[in-house]
Amino acid sequence: MNRDRDPAMPDRLRIAVVGGSIGGLFAATLLTRAGHDVTVFERSTHGLARRGAGLVAQQELFELLRRLGREDAGRVGVIAHERITLDRSGRIASRDPSPQTQLSWDHLYEVLLELLPPDAYRLASPVEGVDSTEQHATVHFADGRHEQVDLVVGADGLNSVVRPTVAPEHHANTYAGYVTWRGLVPERTLPEAAGLLLDRFAFFNGPNAHMLGYLVPGAAGEVQRGSRRYNWVWYRPLTPQQLDALMVTSGRGRGGVSLAPGQLPTGLRTELVDAAHRELPEPFAVAVAAEGEPFLQAIFDYVPPRMARGRVALLGDAAVMVRPHTAMGAAKAAGDAMTLAALLGELPLPEALARYDRERLPVGRWISDYGRRLAASLPFTS
Repeated sequence: MNRDRDPAMPDRLRIAVVGGSIGGLFAATLLTRAGHDVTVFERSTHGLARRGAGLVAQQELFELLRRLGREDAGRVGVIAHERITLDRSGRIASRDPSPQTQLSWDHLYEVLLELLPPDAYRLASPVEGVDSTEQHATVHFADGRHEQVDLVVGADGLNSVVRPTVAPEHHANTYAGYVTWRGLVPERTLPEAAGLLLDRFAFFNGPNAHMLGYLVPGAAGEVQRGSRRYNWVWYRPLTPQQLDALMVTSGRGRGGVSLAPGQLPTGLRTELVDAAHRELPEPFAVAVAAEGEPFLQAIFDYVPPRMARGRVALLGDAAVMVRPHTAMGAAKAAGDAMTLAALLGELPLPEALARYDRERLPVGRWISDYGRRLAASLPFTS
């Protein structure tokens, strides 16, 4: 993009970012750095530390950190020196000597958060919806307040309240029929039987399970041996009825789609550990047992008819839900944020949003299709 900025365009936009997770912070930090007046509205009361686990490093993420002047955060990673697949007995069935770097989600979250002014990230600010006219967009809060801004960026994930404004005719997710259980275990607490997993990207495929795991930095970015954390990811089939029952038993209510650390009742955690010993190789089973507060995310698909409408744009999972098998969710959100920030710096807002939609929707659609193709190889998907 090399065209001159329209002299009639305001140099400083007032922007509301709905959702303060990684995608929202990608957008907020870039737009703040570009000189806009940005406020992030996050529903949670205490922030999102430890809501994520590990990130497989992708080029878009490194580029975003470079643009923010924080390339150093992209170097705080753990290298898996090879990829291995275990058989049911726990022996290594195959090896691939392809190194891969894993970053820490919560360390990256803290790095990005520090780049915003303290009053620009507002916790306990649940948004009920947004609307838009040609002149402004309005954010409506659960307590009855509302704020007018020049632009709303919906980065509020799977259950986006912004999405219906952009895509009123199609804003519902489609459940994929399985969930991912996750754990983030301090390396020093891993049993000796899990030692085979360290410094490797490990996999296991069983009749009703797809398991993988890798090391990530510690919560403050520690990469020294013994100070890292083991991130395991366990995909299991769950019918919609079973998912609802799990959510109700866990106090989340019917229709819930996730459990944060600490929300799984003790009895259900015991059942999960027992299932791990029945279904997984011992190194993975003991890693599951070492996590006292496993967390869960149901897997969904969603591709919108558009990513922008009026003065509202969607970004990250709020725009396109992609299967985690791609390891491209964070990279896609970073690409969305970089494209949006660059276009707003070059074009009048309506033209920038139209161009954003044209450029990023095909990318999201391709990644979504790719994720479904990867998932088709799992034994419990169709």
